[in-house]
Amino acid sequence: MQAELVTDLATFAYLADVFVLESHRGRGLSKWLMESAMDHPDLRRVRRWHLVTRDAHGLYARFGFAEPAAGRHMERLRPDAYGAGPGPTRSGPS
Repeated sequence: MQAELVTDLATFAYLADVFVLESHRGRGLSKWLMESAMDHPDLRRVRRWHLVTRDAHGLYARFGFAEPAAGRHMERLRPDAYGAGPGPTRSGPS
């Protein structure tokens, strides 16, 4: 079981890399993990939480997550960011 959280402890929290090993699924661990995160004293007042999920919409809906309002959120997706694409460019003198 694992989850990572990136937050400023006030306005934004991004929940990422959440998973429970298949051999441990069905025991309520994902619910416990979410309850622990949402009830953590340092995170109770975070205004906006964000996550991306492929197939756990029902789980996260139990904790108040919903589809974002259309037209408000934007993203920049780079699917090749870790692949063999061109590397970063340098600016300025070499």
